[in-house]
Amino acid sequence: MIKNFESLSAEEFEKLRLGIAWIAVLIAGADGKIDSSEVTLASKIAKIRSYAGPEELIEFYTEVGSDFATKLPELIDNTPNDKKARTEIAVNKISELNPILAKLPNVIGALMYHSFVSFATHVAKASGGFIRIWSISHEEDKYINLPMLDEIVYVEE
Repeated sequence: MIKNFESLSAEEFEKLRLGIAWIAVLIAGADGKIDSSEVTLASKIAKIRSYAGPEELIEFYTEVGSDFATKLPELIDNTPNDKKARTEIAVNKISELNPILAKLPNVIGALMYHSFVSFATHVAKASGGFIRIWSISHEEDKYINLPMLDEIVYVEE
């Protein structure tokens, strides 16, 4: 197990790793259509975070990025085309991360939570809008703060 995630089982770690892809499915599909630019940008962001971002999460994102470009299309292909059904599945999968995030050290949980919200915002901005202004649709806006996740606030000891 990678540093800072030792408190998780292999199954929990895999769910957390796939959480990034489920966030991409949720946000990219929120407006009813998963745009290829959103999928491409989500893959790029996952890869970038393997070398840029909080040092404590570099190894995690290295793991995520190792197969994200294949995992995300697989998830998309294996979820219903129906917007409501796909959204419900993605929301449930992301909600399952709450007890897993709570098991992490507080600082790591807080970094992960904020990283997930940041990732959702970047994916939402990937398409639409006029010269990238108003690029977050009303449907995406409902989900970019990931209301199904319990916010984790860093508490200094």
